[in-house]
Amino acid sequence: MEQNKQSNKTIQIYLNGQWVAANGAMTVAALILSQTTYNTRTSVTGMQRFAVCGMGACQECRVSVNGRPHQLACQVWCETGMVIETGGAK
Repeated sequence: MEQNKQSNKTIQIYLNGQWVAANGAMTVAALILSQTTYNTRTSVTGMQRFAVCGMGACQECRVSVNGRPHQLACQVWCETGMVIETGGAK
């Protein structure tokens, strides 16, 4: 995973319908963890899920990024203006 070029700059991300400040050196999973909700998706049985392994193997951190579903939040670097929707956004 290659680090984002915007590292250590404060950027704005649209997360679940709200603009939030992020550090360009963080992954989407780290951004979500920095918020008050620790939920990236809801399982088929209705259970809330979040990143378990932090390296993409568990697939629990899947979110929609810029309209692309099933992106691994632990593998995507935050970028200015990106739009993130989690399965727990309801």
